[in-house]
Amino acid sequence: MVTIIDYGASNIKSVIKAFEHLGVDVLVTNDNELIKKAEILVCPGQGSFNQAIVELKEKGIDELIKNHIKEGRPFIGICLGFQLLFESSDENGHHKGLGVFPGHIRRFRFDDPTLKVPHMGWNLIKPTDSDDCYFKNLPSYYVYFIHSYALFELDNTLNGTKTTYGGEFISSISRDNVLATQFHPEKSGEAGLTLLRNFLVKNGESYANTH
Repeated sequence: MVTIIDYGASNIKSVIKAFEHLGVDVLVTNDNELIKKAEILVCPGQGSFNQAIVELKEKGIDELIKNHIKEGRPFIGICLGFQLLFESSDENGHHKGLGVFPGHIRRFRFDDPTLKVPHMGWNLIKPTDSDDCYFKNLPSYYVYFIHSYALFELDNTLNGTKTTYGGEFISSISRDNVLATQFHPEKSGEAGLTLLRNFLVKNGESYANTH
């Protein structure tokens, strides 16, 4: 079963549909006891970093996420759920994140006036490790983005993907039990579904419809 954290952020319905399409049982909850027992935990979301971190801390979900990852249980972060894993963000002031991984989230800055913020639409992801099992056999490496803030430096203990938009930024990270994407796999067609399927199969074949 996949447990999706409902902490008041948007973009949960499309995430639910993606996992259901893969044949996975889905539980959507903000109940701490259910989150604590999760096999595979998913933190989605679109919205403001500072509001999200306040919500997670007020509900005590921040520590549950950190414990879940520390214990080696499978975790997926999507969009805002990706950004929250890092140490801090400049969105609406300087705010501390969950600090699971080193890194700072900042707004896109361009000299080219033709580049708009937010970065929105389809763009190419380039895996930093060609052997990364999560990014194997994707039918396309074009995925869907919508964001104004990004991570620009990747810790060398992490794999993931990079994307170019006025310069390179980190579009996903992966390490052992963690997959987190700045892009939206649930809105990225068969490529996104394949990525999610790869993660589910790697972390327990019974969780996924592999056809």
